[in-house]
Amino acid sequence: MKLIAILAIVFTCNISIAQTGNIGTFTKSADIGNPKNAGSSVYSSESQTYTIKGSGYNVWFNRDEFQYLYKKLGGDFILTADFEFVGEGGDPHRKFGWMIRESADEAAASINACVHGDGLTVLQWRPLRGAYMRDPEDEIFYAKKTVFRTIQLERSGKTIIMKVANFGEPLQTVAIQEFPYLKDSVLAGLFVSSHNADKTEEARVYNVRIDKPIGDDYSPSPVINRSLNHNPPPLGCRLEILNVFDGKRKIIHESEGKFEAPNWMPDGKQLLFNEKGSLYTIPVEGGTPEKLNTGTVTSNNNDHGISFDGKMLAISGRKDTIGGGSVVYVLPLTGGLPKLITEQSPSYWHGWSPNGKEVTVVGQRNGAKIYNLYKININTQVETPLTQNTTGHVDGPEYPPDGKYIYYNANPTGTMQIWRMKPDGSGQEQLTFDEYHNWFPHISPDGKWMTMISFPTNIDPNSHPSYKRVMLRMIPVLGGAPRVIAFLYGGQGTINVNSWSPDSKHIAFVSNSEHAAK
Repeated sequence: MKLIAILAIVFTCNISIAQTGNIGTFTKSADIGNPKNAGSSVYSSESQTYTIKGSGYNVWFNRDEFQYLYKKLGGDFILTADFEFVGEGGDPHRKFGWMIRESADEAAASINACVHGDGLTVLQWRPLRGAYMRDPEDEIFYAKKTVFRTIQLERSGKTIIMKVANFGEPLQTVAIQEFPYLKDSVLAGLFVSSHNADKTEEARVYNVRIDKPIGDDYSPSPVINRSLNHNPPPLGCRLEILNVFDGKRKIIHESEGKFEAPNWMPDGKQLLFNEKGSLYTIPVEGGTPEKLNTGTVTSNNNDHGISFDGKMLAISGRKDTIGGGSVVYVLPLTGGLPKLITEQSPSYWHGWSPNGKEVTVVGQRNGAKIYNLYKININTQVETPLTQNTTGHVDGPEYPPDGKYIYYNANPTGTMQIWRMKPDGSGQEQLTFDEYHNWFPHISPDGKWMTMISFPTNIDPNSHPSYKRVMLRMIPVLGGAPRVIAFLYGGQGTINVNSWSPDSKHIAFVSNSEHAAK
């Protein structure tokens, strides 16, 4: 009997072991194909990181062996994550990435975004159950000496798109493949295979995001779609905190409704954001949001921010009169009765002067169809025009801590780029020069860094719409090339206002997905 028990234990340690129940955002993990060494998938809720161990001869030919962490998905989706192997060496063809699979059968049809240990990067697929795996060696074959960090796999109808990026770089397309046989309901998730039946490989995966887009046919109609009058289709929101130096992200709050534009509170312990016309605070660790008292202003939009001394709050909201446009108010940061600063509308706040006596706003005046930038004294309400007779759109005026310039975005050259000018509006100078549409420059509290949101090239340069594939990028204030710090699905409401942490190490932002809070 003892011998039988020992054999049973040995046998149990070598069969496929499945874990059920939520593992982070996934619902199940399993060894596919019964590899010799059992694998595992573990999720750390504290760091929001997955540790995946997998063995197996390969993911190749007409059957596979690997560890799989997955969930069922239907329709279109975008899978994005950052990957890294744990430990040096191993088989050069050990591989990890994203996998879309019709079932947990070892011979199932699948399409896989693979990055190998030696940097070999390729989209591979098995079109039908039991068929031999294919890769596009006769079409596109991408290899690189360094292992890519970000891997993205997107399903759009019957088309599968693989993209990759090194840290700090934009995504680049590896392959676009038609996959007409794929069912609507599929398994989608992370995989690791050692390419050596006797060895187990380990990978860490972080910044895992599964986004359900609304489709590129959605086109928000207003050129400036920034106020409460903008009503996009309902899509969930995530409030995220990002370390700008290592790219690690954490989700601290999710909702199936829409919220926007976080500010970091001066104590570094809370964030402020707007939702359904009100403002809320929430601890940076997450928790239950608490409503901030903004008096009679109950139609706050996503243009709000805190004075440099941490005492005052500027908000933008609709006038109490029926049909009134957005105007700007100031009130104590602790809440209270707002004081009206701008009689004319529309007006949207964007920046405090370091001395706390002036704010910068974006507004339309005297029936003009275009927006201009203004500086307003909060005591006298006197407006000083900063831009006049502009072509295109200007937006996002913000002071740095030293008050020497006002940073903003403008598109007189056709693409939306970041500019700066002196506080009196003179000396206008373009700072970014690339193909993306760059919006909302935000300067870190230490004055060294600037973040911005970069929209794709195929949008109207006058607009900053919701629900687009966007990047957050960072650039040294003294000059240099922008570096990508996050890929996300978002846009309007992501970082409309300054969201730097007081220690200049993190920013907060909002991303969107149908799956938020589900």
